[in-house]
Amino acid sequence: MTLRQTLTVMDALDNAYVNGQKVKELFLPYPDVTVEVTTVTGENGSTDFIKIVIPGKEGKVAGGNIPTFGIVGRLGGIGARPSRIGLVSDADGAVAAIASALKLADMQVKGDVLQGDVIVTTHICPDAPTFPHEPVDFMDSPVDILTMNQYEVLPEMDMVLSIDTTKGNRVINQKGIAISPTVKEGYILRVSDDLLRIMEMTTGQLPVTYPITMQDITPYGNDIYHINSILQPSVATDSPVVGLAITAQSMVPGCGTGASHETDIALAARFAIEAAKEATNGSCQFYNQVEFEKITQLYGSMKILQTMGKKSVC
Repeated sequence: MTLRQTLTVMDALDNAYVNGQKVKELFLPYPDVTVEVTTVTGENGSTDFIKIVIPGKEGKVAGGNIPTFGIVGRLGGIGARPSRIGLVSDADGAVAAIASALKLADMQVKGDVLQGDVIVTTHICPDAPTFPHEPVDFMDSPVDILTMNQYEVLPEMDMVLSIDTTKGNRVINQKGIAISPTVKEGYILRVSDDLLRIMEMTTGQLPVTYPITMQDITPYGNDIYHINSILQPSVATDSPVVGLAITAQSMVPGCGTGASHETDIALAARFAIEAAKEATNGSCQFYNQVEFEKITQLYGSMKILQTMGKKSVC
């Protein structure tokens, strides 16, 4: 039931003149939803960061203590103009995140209000740069990853679902969506059984997961290979983070146009919504707290992986 919202968002973003204010206008019919737009300028241009808050019945906005569910639409840019015309594959994360927010807002006015708050963040840049990467070129961004995390990974988020196009690799060879193991404080934990169950339900198929490495959960800029930026939110928070990848059977560059598949994006949005429903009512856990406490007792902190590491010694 998220295809209509996905098509609405895709149509709005597939525009050389789109900006954060245009996205904010999509939420004007929903009085209880707040949308903040912040323009940030970097070395390679500017982008509009968006924060959308859909309040829950007993969430923190209402003075309650129900955990807040965070959805981050991670990307470099929604377009690579002037070198590429149109919406790029890298835009899928932003489309899925905003479509999730639009659906949750529509549910709210129809009487289906979640127990806890949902915060959706992403950014809008129709003319982002690109840079070489193996096996396919990556989308770059007008701002660095630390700035993205500053505006997109918020202290209020008690858990984070990071949605990103993850097609430019030879690791995931199935079209649709896939989830990563949970990452928390530098540890790669086991895949959440609850999220696997939700994926089975929302896709009607066996769940798909993908491997991640210690390199993938270290910060960008350390000259170490990363599959992409999908797990970069994990370096900026102690809350558990799961990467929801929008995938393809073939390798597709992030700067490729005509490569966004509406049904796959809608599927990612639907999964995000169902995960938000269950996580805020207590029936979905991103990680096993007892196991996490045990592993940290046995092996200590791994928070160094959330930093740039030790300085090189000549």
